[in-house]
Amino acid sequence: MAVDKTAMSDNPAELSFEVAMQELEQIVSALEKGSISLDDSVELYARGKFLQDRCEKLLSDAESRIEKITLGENGEIKGVSPLDIE
Repeated sequence: MAVDKTAMSDNPAELSFEVAMQELEQIVSALEKGSISLDDSVELYARGKFLQDRCEKLLSDAESRIEKITLGENGEIKGVSPLDIE
């Protein structure tokens, strides 16, 4: 399966997580098949690396926004605090 370069965003830094992941999956599939030229492979690999970095940043940003609900001694909601991920 070739990657449709016309479907690639001109500004991948604005891609949503879902769109970036979908494009990254297409790139990985194309690279695994090995049916594209070396020059195209290098270009796709670079784009794939950028998309991977984009997805990791979006995930990290989402994790930092997740909060856990804290309860008081009586079991009622007391507030929220940052979620400990580790």
